[in-house]
Amino acid sequence: MHSLERIGRYRLQRRLGSGAFATVWLAHDDELQAPVAVKVLAENWAHRLDVRDRFLSEARLLRRAGSSRVVQVYDIGELPDGRPYFVMEYADAGTLADLVAAGPLPVPEALTLTAQAAWSAAALHEAGIVHRDIKPTNVLLHTAPDGGRRVLLADLGLAKSLAQASVLTLAAGSAGYQPPEQAEPGEGIDARADVYSLGAVGYELVTGSVPGPPGRIVPPRRLRPDLGEDVERALLRALEPDRERRWPSAGAFAQELERLAARSGTRRAGRLDGVRGRLNGVTLLAAGLLAAALAAGAVTLMLDRSGGGARDTTVHDSTGRVSVAVPAGWAKELRDAGWDPGALGLPKGHEPGLVVADRLANWSDLSSGVDGVFVGVAEHGDVAARVDALTHSGCHYAGSRDFTGVRWHGTVRTWTGCRDGGSVTESALRPATGPDRPQVYVQVRRQGAAEATDGVLRSLRVT
Repeated sequence: MHSLERIGRYRLQRRLGSGAFATVWLAHDDELQAPVAVKVLAENWAHRLDVRDRFLSEARLLRRAGSSRVVQVYDIGELPDGRPYFVMEYADAGTLADLVAAGPLPVPEALTLTAQAAWSAAALHEAGIVHRDIKPTNVLLHTAPDGGRRVLLADLGLAKSLAQASVLTLAAGSAGYQPPEQAEPGEGIDARADVYSLGAVGYELVTGSVPGPPGRIVPPRRLRPDLGEDVERALLRALEPDRERRWPSAGAFAQELERLAARSGTRRAGRLDGVRGRLNGVTLLAAGLLAAALAAGAVTLMLDRSGGGARDTTVHDSTGRVSVAVPAGWAKELRDAGWDPGALGLPKGHEPGLVVADRLANWSDLSSGVDGVFVGVAEHGDVAARVDALTHSGCHYAGSRDFTGVRWHGTVRTWTGCRDGGSVTESALRPATGPDRPQVYVQVRRQGAAEATDGVLRSLRVT
């Protein structure tokens, strides 16, 4: 067995991931003084010539693409035990799957990312290659020297030459991203198969959910009511079961996404200056929570002084289980239909929750001021552990503290000096007495320096 310390001149550092057929390692090229990714065929498949040929075919197709929008192959070789490997560009900023793990992205950002992925697919198509397995885990992010980020398409393990794909093929692809013509063996495919998968990627970035089966996809505006009709039309056209009704090419889809992103204030640039990192605080997490509030539209609230004094308004979720008092000026818009704890990395489901703010449209943008509160009940999982993992790029972490109240105790973590001039607090709460459930997640956004979190937490009731 080959040592796991070095492959050729490449010094292995850590495993990046493993699949059914191969393992990818982060390694260091000591000659060029640069990080690289090394993909090695799995030992249990080394004796299968067809699998070996497919593995080497991926390296050849990546090399053939010859585009800065596709992961570059630098070298190829063979281990002492005969297993092939190839050396690739290392994408240091993760994948689209990492970005969407905390919930939907801001719409302009999601459109820009999907457009960049579509241009990457177009580069493959120009080289005569159809990917056949585009999904968020196969769309990588690489930090450029100027600090921007490039989108790179990777993992061509199922890719085909378009000349071969136009005739009978085997079923391929991943559920949710797979066009109907790839679901059954025997159907010829073309570049529009990748257009469908790109539409599924865009759908997931704006809704936080993988689309359903072809022809039975929930319109994305039901999951994210603030989504524009033109964005919904663009995504659903890409997801048409009949490929004749889809966008005619990945490039055409990319152009439309860029047009829509520009209308939303996003620059049509190859750099992704607006892309946030993994679990990047409010812009990712809160956007997911808002979308998870389902179709409960924003409504104007009447002042209710039943809890907390003349300057407070008490709001309730749609089940009546959750109530919280907020300053009256915050209580202008409410979404009350609950949330999916999966947006925080907890077990997925539908639990009571609400978000109330003076301007809900600003909630997912750290550069736009907003005063408001999100409350989500969690019957399963460790809320404190998930809150401890959160960060807020563009804000200063001001530390954590314990909170002890009559009904709740827990931890409050605070960020100040955010781009809107305000602050963010993240709270993980447990009942002060009795059973350890439910746990509650509370996020407070506040313009200015005044502290409001403790008053909100003291007013919180969950039945």
